[in-house]
Amino acid sequence: MKRNALGHTGLEVSALSFGASALGGVFRHVDEAEAIATVHAALDAGITYFDVAPAYGGGRSETVLGKALKGIDRSRYVLSTKVGKYTDPDHYGHDTLDYSAARIRASLDESAARLGTDYFDIIHIHDVEYQGRSHLDQALTEGFETLLALKLEGRIGSVSFGIYPMDLWHRIFAELPVDAALVHNHYCLNDTRSTSLLPKAREKGIGIINASPFASGLLTERGPADWHVAGPEDRAVFRAAADYCARSGTSISQLAFQFSTGHPEIATTMFSTASRSSLERCLSWFGTPADSELVAGVQAILAPVAGKDWG
Repeated sequence: MKRNALGHTGLEVSALSFGASALGGVFRHVDEAEAIATVHAALDAGITYFDVAPAYGGGRSETVLGKALKGIDRSRYVLSTKVGKYTDPDHYGHDTLDYSAARIRASLDESAARLGTDYFDIIHIHDVEYQGRSHLDQALTEGFETLLALKLEGRIGSVSFGIYPMDLWHRIFAELPVDAALVHNHYCLNDTRSTSLLPKAREKGIGIINASPFASGLLTERGPADWHVAGPEDRAVFRAAADYCARSGTSISQLAFQFSTGHPEIATTMFSTASRSSLERCLSWFGTPADSELVAGVQAILAPVAGKDWG
């Protein structure tokens, strides 16, 4: 699989990257052996970048990924995790936010133990917009400064954020010397706003990681999980787009994946699965350009929800 430079980080990442949220049962029940086999299949397919977070499954995603990567030569993969957001493993959505230096350092130690490593190529400050942005100032100051210190200490390679709101992305790109940016749900069929970050990314050498090609499940035949905030009217719009694709002889998932992975200036697109069959399906779609006429038809249907904020 093709590898691309991730901005000026010095890292080369595979054009497809593996988001490990699914490994912790964030979306549905997961068979651990199947999840581990899926990670191994991704490595065999040439995927070299794996991302996770302590918030995913309350640490379960990190634990399963750590089991999968045990014994794999560390030079074979790029690894990132996140800090600042911690989720009750038994109650999805019950989050604690803490961007203090002490908690970030403790979190890094906990993640390192679960993942079996003493070094992370990238650390993302996670979901600073949650809880009404009440922790934003701490994240952008103490939290960010702590990661810069950890980088100087050699414990991490690159400093990044993993957040949703576009206004915060523009602020971060303008004000902070980030190395990378994990931008989710903003380069997909219904939302291409991350392209507005590309000029500043080129100027500053920031590597953009494009996540959620399926728009958190909205651009799939199954539809999003119950916890997704999209209401019935908006969900109906996405179902209409899926039906249009089906009548055209393809699936909304395939079109969404091919569209999201097709931007020449985006180093890598991240998707999540705990299923080998799902991984193989995505790999079979990858590299084939999206049908431009079908994209235009789908985007016309999605016009009422284009660029809509779900956060």
